[in-house]
Amino acid sequence: MTSVDELMDYAEVVERYDPVLGLEVHVELHTDTKMFCGCANAFGGEPNTNVCPVCLGLPGALPVVNATAIESAIRIGLALNCEIAEWCRFARKNYFYPDMPKNFQTSQYDEPIAFNGWLDVALDDGEVVRVEIERAHMEEDTGKSLHVGGATGRIHGAEHSLLDYNRAGVPLIEIVTKMIPGTGERAPEVARAYVTALRDLLKALDVSDVRMDQGSLRCDANVSLSPKTTGELGTRTETKNVNSLRSVERAVRFEMTRQAAVLANGGSVTQETRHFDESTGSTSPGRKKETAEDYRYFPEPDLVPVAPSREWVEELRGTLPELPWERRKRVQREWGLTDPELRDLVNTGALDLVAATVEAGATSAEARSWWVSYLPQQANGRGVELSGLAITPAQVARVVAMVNSGELTNKMAREVVVGVLDGEGEPDAVVEARGLKVVSDDSALEKAVDEALAAQPDVAAKIRDGKVAAAGAIVGAVMKATKGQADAKRVRELVIARCSQ
Repeated sequence: MTSVDELMDYAEVVERYDPVLGLEVHVELHTDTKMFCGCANAFGGEPNTNVCPVCLGLPGALPVVNATAIESAIRIGLALNCEIAEWCRFARKNYFYPDMPKNFQTSQYDEPIAFNGWLDVALDDGEVVRVEIERAHMEEDTGKSLHVGGATGRIHGAEHSLLDYNRAGVPLIEIVTKMIPGTGERAPEVARAYVTALRDLLKALDVSDVRMDQGSLRCDANVSLSPKTTGELGTRTETKNVNSLRSVERAVRFEMTRQAAVLANGGSVTQETRHFDESTGSTSPGRKKETAEDYRYFPEPDLVPVAPSREWVEELRGTLPELPWERRKRVQREWGLTDPELRDLVNTGALDLVAATVEAGATSAEARSWWVSYLPQQANGRGVELSGLAITPAQVARVVAMVNSGELTNKMAREVVVGVLDGEGEPDAVVEARGLKVVSDDSALEKAVDEALAAQPDVAAKIRDGKVAAAGAIVGAVMKATKGQADAKRVRELVIARCSQ
């Protein structure tokens, strides 16, 4: 038998095996209250403050379904091209977890609210893969366990555990794909691209804040390998709660190389859950994977069935916004972008920022010049995502406007942006505090030009002889003397005029 950390070279994996994916994405809805009670649905509160008898599972407490959560579930289903059930029920999923105080989860099993859908996913090079959706069903989230005293943050080796039930009962939509075969060597990329597209869709629907770092969007990645010699479907593993797009790709790739090594050494893959380690990019065993029979599903007796009318469903269909891929086609057409330019904006997370800057008054070219070059450099240097920079699209648009009006040079504009990023206030306040107004007063500029010409008489002579390209040296000297605050165009005009006299 091979050790669990023995890996096969990736090129050999895809030569010998066909990967099969299955992705389960859990989405916390940002409703005001929880799924079955009136407790606040809020992230980051003091532990065990947003709780009540219902979400604590106390005897005699009865649940009531959150109507907004049902509405969000239907809108998600419609956006995923799903059929919407005319009648469905909640069920009890029974298992013991200390962070689920009722010892069962109110979920949906064989009667989901949305089913049989699909989502077209674009890969980095533009290839489109259709991912079929098995179902999108409603359920509630669990609480959170904090294991104290161990080296890994997991229960193994911990001295004790603390439980926070604030998250227990938060509305969840679980979106489950059908098996995704035929992805070959691009399986990890397909997994990442699918979760990325799903995140963008949910954000556009405004049903969740889709913060993977806060757990409001989590992916369980199911991976199995089918030997090319037999074509038999392999045993799958489920890597739980992967919480970043990059990690989804890394987890799938690692499991492919790990499982291939197990099989190549005559072993068999264990059907189990696994944990992903962000620091190493590896997975480790969790628990043996349960089957539906293990969960002992049965209909929830305290909740009536959900039966959305066709009229209501069609009304909700009319509320769907412009979907992300439709919006991309529109902005590509309106901004005149090539396919690679559009993909770069999407892949760097700049598209929405550019669009918002355009809405605030900049042209698309001006907005792109900031969000695809200088601001990414600032984000890298500050160790944050582009969207995490402390500057808004409206502030960028204001800087652009000041450049266009001649108030700032491009160099000054960058200094203003740095001031905003450093917390010095709005662009106008930074300009005022740092004294960054362009010097456009002719008398001050004429004096600086005369001094520069006097300091470089040989250059002045060349300009007088008709070699106007030499004016650049004088312009540079004036810009240096004015600390970059002169209007370079006006300086050049004055230099030529002075040398023509």
